[in-house]
Amino acid sequence: ERAGLTEPEITRSFRLTFGLERLGLVALRAPLLSLLVILALCAVAVFGVMRLKVDDSLSELFRTDTPEFLQYEAIDRRFPSSEFDVLAVVEGEGLLTREGLTTFADFAVELQLVEGVEGIVSMLAARGEPDEKGYPPPIVPDFLPEDDAAFAGIVERLRANEIVRGKFLSDDGTLALVVIALDRKRVAELGRAKVIEAIREAGRATLGQGESACGLSLKLTGAPVMQLEIRNAVERDRLSYNGLGFLLGAIVAYLFFGRLSLTLIAVLGPSIAILWTLGVIGGLDFRLNLFINVLTPLILVSGFSDSIHLVFSIRRSIMSGASRIEAARQAIIDVAPGCLLTAMNAVIALLSFSFAESALIRTFGIAAILAVVISYLAVAVVVPTLAVFLVRREPEGADPVDADHVGAVGVLHDVTVAIVRRVATNPLPYFLAGLAAVIVTGAVYVSLEPQYRLADQVPDKEQALDATGRIDAKLTGANPVHIMIEWEDEREIFDHVTIEVIGAAHKVLEGRAGLGNVWSLESLRRWLEKSGDADIATMKRYADVLPSPLRHRFLAKDGKAVLVTGRLPDIDASEILPVVQTIDEALAPVR
Repeated sequence: ERAGLTEPEITRSFRLTFGLERLGLVALRAPLLSLLVILALCAVAVFGVMRLKVDDSLSELFRTDTPEFLQYEAIDRRFPSSEFDVLAVVEGEGLLTREGLTTFADFAVELQLVEGVEGIVSMLAARGEPDEKGYPPPIVPDFLPEDDAAFAGIVERLRANEIVRGKFLSDDGTLALVVIALDRKRVAELGRAKVIEAIREAGRATLGQGESACGLSLKLTGAPVMQLEIRNAVERDRLSYNGLGFLLGAIVAYLFFGRLSLTLIAVLGPSIAILWTLGVIGGLDFRLNLFINVLTPLILVSGFSDSIHLVFSIRRSIMSGASRIEAARQAIIDVAPGCLLTAMNAVIALLSFSFAESALIRTFGIAAILAVVISYLAVAVVVPTLAVFLVRREPEGADPVDADHVGAVGVLHDVTVAIVRRVATNPLPYFLAGLAAVIVTGAVYVSLEPQYRLADQVPDKEQALDATGRIDAKLTGANPVHIMIEWEDEREIFDHVTIEVIGAAHKVLEGRAGLGNVWSLESLRRWLEKSGDADIATMKRYADVLPSPLRHRFLAKDGKAVLVTGRLPDIDASEILPVVQTIDEALAPVR
């Protein structure tokens, strides 16, 4: 059985392959040692897999070196990030009843006790006119008055408040929005799923299951909720579809090879390739995301293909009378070069990702190249090594069999030969048809336009999309558009020029861009103007008593920047771009 190894080896080689196509021959010289090395690498890879972490942050998804992303980072550093905002939609006909407001207030209190919540902003943060001591009391007091007329006055002032109306309370008074700012550090420690589940539990404790007794229901949306739903769906799909892929691959292999040992070899090759690749990815601290998750099916495709080709060749040689080692050796000599050239071609194609603007895509390109290389190396070593130990010896004196005409492989061979003969007899129509298909599909490809909408990534049966739709319908949208105004001199926020610039930027979002739900210091100034006192000192006093989570939504902690924020419905990025360009042009005179 070792006689084959003493024969002169074929010296055929290929340029630029560095001898990698003959790696399996090295394994065959010491198959037991090769098997031990494979097992040791698998054990090490397990530790790498255990280090794998998931990164589903939106900032990483869009990270580039463009001015737009640098602006986003500047806003993210100085103001609470919308990427960590959970939007709670409380809806019901009884929202502005005495029982409804009490229930809503209880819910707000429970939210502030949730671990991982940094602060909340809702209609309860609205303030009324100052009393004789200059203190502006909350419009909704801790204890609602029993007098119906007094309660009706509270509701009327709440619905008319410039900061609340159309922003935290719908015009019809049936939907309220609570913006829940998450603590980044605590979310990292506890996990996004645990924090969001605690928020849902707070809703169940106060609003009840489904709808409360006063008809209030709760739905959650926002980037953290969408990311969690996407992540859960990706994990479910990865297990189900990859598992289904393995199962189908194993079934097909068994149908064609007819031997459990050959099927096991064909499946173990790509399986070990996936383990090694994920181990390397984890060891290098690459984070799992929507792109990196593609690596597993990528390895399945390339690894199964290479493995099946090698096992097919081994089967053919064994049925022709060759020994196990000679069959594996011949498969490496005949098939491995083609597998290697295919892998090299894939690597060259993946190198194009290194020129992408997106850091995430560049990282995916590196990870994909590693996956292709490791997949080839794993299959090229694992398949011939396992063939030595798993393929049974042929009976002594067994007659050689033409493997191309046996079982399902024979059927496949006959069909393939018939197709080739048919095409070879009259190739011109097939060539023209193929050329036409390339032209048509190429034209369709060129006409494709880039599109992005976060909601398109979210499973359509989950809660986030429904909640987003309600916000789009009643509060003009949930997606923020920010204008940041900053300065480096000694100017203060509450300065005549600063207030004037904020007002001009506010008008741009409302007028030229046509956005709804625009709010800034200008919202406070307009409300105070209606009450007859829009003095800057009064504005400052009101801003100082606003809850910190609300105040820092539009006033930077360092006092050197402010935000003017509008809201857009959940539309495609291609529809947002003209709006952004219009805003930018309209801001030129303001600058």
